[in-house]
Amino acid sequence: MEIRPITPADLPHVLKLVQSLAQHHGDTPQASLDSLSRDLFGPAPWAQGLVGDEGGELQAYALLLPLMRAHLGQRGMDLHHLFVAEPARGAGLGTAMFRAVRAHVLAMGCDYLTVSTQEANAEARDFYIHHGFTPAPPSPWRFAIDLSRG
Repeated sequence: MEIRPITPADLPHVLKLVQSLAQHHGDTPQASLDSLSRDLFGPAPWAQGLVGDEGGELQAYALLLPLMRAHLGQRGMDLHHLFVAEPARGAGLGTAMFRAVRAHVLAMGCDYLTVSTQEANAEARDFYIHHGFTPAPPSPWRFAIDLSRG
């Protein structure tokens, strides 16, 4: 298994994995080749990614989004997605992907890494705790606005 940065040629396969993750969580996938290309390779890339490649067959992907704590002078990354395709689960690929993500983030000079899971996803929660994450309860003072609605 080779873990490497996502390339533009990987995007059709990554899209299928993104769609699988959305369906796994009961969401309707809305990602497209255009949105992935824009966000990973456009003029202002929004994310970085790694893939787990087994002989040309992508079995996993991870997407990372930049963060910062300006007041502390720290850089960080949010592990937005870490997904392993169903047939490849249970063989250590998730752990290998996480280790590659960690090495990538450290090589970029980051001081911290965050991740979120759905409340009901005990398997993911246990995976992240096993790999050294500690729970960081959500703040009741975090807010959002949907800018797509005008």
